[in-house]
Amino acid sequence: MLELVPVATESKPSADLARIQAAFQAQRANRWVMSRTTTAERVARLKRLREAIIARRDELAEAIHQDFRKPALEVELTEIHPTLEELNHTVKHLSSWMKPTRVGTPMLLAGSSAHVRYEARGVVLVLAPWNYPFQLLMAPLIAAIAAGNTVICKPSEKTPHTARFLSRLVRDVFPENEVALFEGGAETAEALLELPFDHFFFTGNPRIGRKVMEAAAKHLASVTLELGGKSPAIVDETADVRAAAERLAWGKFINGGQTCVAPDYVFVHESRQQAFIDELKAVIARFYGATEPERQASADFSRLVDATAWRRVKDLVDRTVAAGAKVEVGGVADGPSRYLAPTVLTGVTADMAIMEGEIFGPVLPVMTYRSRDEVYAHIQGGEKPLALYVFSQDKRAIEDVFRNTTSGGAVVNNVLIHVANPNLPFGGVGMSGLGHYHGVYGFRTFSHERAVSVQWMKSLAAVFFPPYRGKAQEWASRASRLLE
Repeated sequence: MLELVPVATESKPSADLARIQAAFQAQRANRWVMSRTTTAERVARLKRLREAIIARRDELAEAIHQDFRKPALEVELTEIHPTLEELNHTVKHLSSWMKPTRVGTPMLLAGSSAHVRYEARGVVLVLAPWNYPFQLLMAPLIAAIAAGNTVICKPSEKTPHTARFLSRLVRDVFPENEVALFEGGAETAEALLELPFDHFFFTGNPRIGRKVMEAAAKHLASVTLELGGKSPAIVDETADVRAAAERLAWGKFINGGQTCVAPDYVFVHESRQQAFIDELKAVIARFYGATEPERQASADFSRLVDATAWRRVKDLVDRTVAAGAKVEVGGVADGPSRYLAPTVLTGVTADMAIMEGEIFGPVLPVMTYRSRDEVYAHIQGGEKPLALYVFSQDKRAIEDVFRNTTSGGAVVNNVLIHVANPNLPFGGVGMSGLGHYHGVYGFRTFSHERAVSVQWMKSLAAVFFPPYRGKAQEWASRASRLLE
């Protein structure tokens, strides 16, 4: 039976419908002004945001710590640094991104030129999640501003201290007809989804993602969905087991396991299972403490975001152990503090509760395999994951994994690091997402790519004008075939 945990009720801002409507109309009236802004003007806005973040980084760390006890250094590494990196990268490259891109012209269109122009989509909506409440709101906001849009944002109500920080930050940096932020819960989100935005950007789970896509469809608006899924890791017989254990433990237990690209489960070659488990135990002891009291007292381990999340993950562990899985380390849970120990399970099978969906908590199920075909059958039989991690020293084996799987992103011999590279697109595929962002990919996501052809001299295409008969028809037919 699950323990009932008393939750301190905290008032959540209700939807301010009049203010939402007023901000939307103000941004719609201002969207053409913003779309015509120069590189220098957009860079100035981004630099103003950067200065405000740097000045308030301690305040931000405290807000996130109040929401789920996230360590200050982890806030720096996973929230503040990636945001500043994205800002710096955008400021450095925005001038080149904004320039029209010349493209080639076929022989039939000789005398003309062609290019692609990048134009702001207009008024865009960014709905952010709670697990990285700062970075996952700021990254799409930076891209949207860089592309010349006006933006309305909504942070998650599950992290109220961070939401209030974001509200103050946005209000102090931007006028509301450029960027506006609204706190609140489902009522606020529903009110925003009723509005005819030009682009909808959502990070969260597939269930809400469908609602966002339905809202966008009503207005024939473009949409980006950054979702999640069960991201697999594979440790083969050639892998450096010690490095694999260390990196997987870091990627799994950072942020209390509440990371959309966290390794959700691990397939380990049966010949390396015991060595891998032994290394995992040693790593957990080094990271968080050798005993359970030490781990529970650790200042380096986050808590689950709320009682509902705690109960859900605890229930998954309880049902999985009852079905025959073994707790190698962890398994301890404390409701009032929303603590669930860094946990490793072995003897896990595909039909157990822990394998039903994305865990989003500090639990690492370990399964074994003999042949990679067993791994491929499992991964191909599920939804397409947001990330995939493979640990191997065999280049042919790595290539074989890529040929037989798909995922939003992938990393070889490490985890998570692809997200930190602004030169790579970040996004999912299928149930793990639609569209991508970061760096130039974010700029393009929030831009309309307008195709432009320019006729500079007499057009050869005139030979194909009607009437379609006689020698003109014969000549045109031969000419078109010669140019194929």
